[in-house]
Amino acid sequence: MPLAPRRETIPVQVGKLVIGGGAPISVQSMTNTRTEDLEATLQQIRTLAEQGCELVRVAVPDLKAAANLADLVRESPIPLVADIHYDPGLALAALRAGVPKIRINPGNIGGRDKLREIVAEAARRGAAIRIGVNAGSLERRAAREHGPGTPQALVESALGYLDYLEKLNFRQVVLSLKASDVVTTIQAYRLAARRVPYPFHVGITEAGPPPEGIVKAAVGIGTLLAEGIGDTLRVSLTADPGEEVRVGRQILQALRLRTFGPELISCPTCGRCEAELIPLVREVAAAVEKFPYPIKIAVMGCSVNGPGEAREADLGITAGRKQGLLFRRGKVIRTVPRERLLAALLEELERYREAGDFDPGSEPSC
Repeated sequence: MPLAPRRETIPVQVGKLVIGGGAPISVQSMTNTRTEDLEATLQQIRTLAEQGCELVRVAVPDLKAAANLADLVRESPIPLVADIHYDPGLALAALRAGVPKIRINPGNIGGRDKLREIVAEAARRGAAIRIGVNAGSLERRAAREHGPGTPQALVESALGYLDYLEKLNFRQVVLSLKASDVVTTIQAYRLAARRVPYPFHVGITEAGPPPEGIVKAAVGIGTLLAEGIGDTLRVSLTADPGEEVRVGRQILQALRLRTFGPELISCPTCGRCEAELIPLVREVAAAVEKFPYPIKIAVMGCSVNGPGEAREADLGITAGRKQGLLFRRGKVIRTVPRERLLAALLEELERYREAGDFDPGSEPSC
């Protein structure tokens, strides 16, 4: 059964990146450096960009952090989002520094007069605004009428802010409706998807550390994306920001929404395994990580799974006690000594690259 069609939204320009409007679903993360430390923050942004991050958020808690934004905008290889809470002056400073997008929660930014001032500055500079509504910081009326932390309260809180921005004729808006509870988040986005045309930033806020946080993010974000809901995402983990990027890309690739490189499949191991499969899988994963084409690689522990059940893999190996098999799309190419399995796989992968033997229309990952 195919995935649901992507929800149609208006496009929102953020630097050179487009969110919504049918553009590819982008992967975000957030720096965990002190933004007032320019070199550390810029180095982390560059590292994240190399890992595949396409939009990066930086915390702006004070004027020291805001003072570095112009330099970060100029030097960053990817667009920046300034994360602002409580102080409308910091939002204005970020916009004047050239940040192409700010993230605010209107419920804690100082009232509608301050919000109007921020919107006017964003409009003057062609910047976008993410209205970030979280279950823990809702508009009071919505929380009172619908109950704190409910999907309805999240949506009604957001709609009130969006209505105000529309009255100001401002529509360069991205919306997020996040809770740490997966079900609440899914329900909130479903409700909002029927009522507004704006692109959605999806994620589970405060998902926690791996592996629990990865599971929550994959279930929540994956469910929404499978329903056609979501235009940009962040996997919020208590971990290195690069892990957020890696998991976000894997979610998109698992749903065939984007392709970033190889897909590694491996058996879960059982009593039939004749070799230490787990370390071998890790070695293969590290060795093929940078291969730029969409190829399915199998690492199996017995002949039942490989090449049998893994016959759909483009390339694969089966590890035995002393020897292993190298196979290609279900057909055994040759028998290889156990210690040569990884090298043989990489040699065959290079032949595969040189032959251009990829699925029609496949392109190098971005």
